[in-house]
Amino acid sequence: MKVSYNRVDDVLLLEVSDEGIEYAEEVGPLIIHFTKAGKPVLVEILDASEVLAELTRVSVKAQDRELAEVAI
Repeated sequence: MKVSYNRVDDVLLLEVSDEGIEYAEEVGPLIIHFTKAGKPVLVEILDASEVLAELTRVSVKAQDRELAEVAI
């Protein structure tokens, strides 16, 4: 997996395959690019700093003053 971040546009790119891209679908702040067979190739996280900050808040919850991880 290759990970890169575009600071100017605040976009995090997760390249999970080097296969050719056939089409893409946008779901909220994500754009997922797929092969013709429907296999994910590239995931773009738009407004990445905001998305990752929110995931951090969601992934760790205080419970009786102890931290608990939540799988997302």
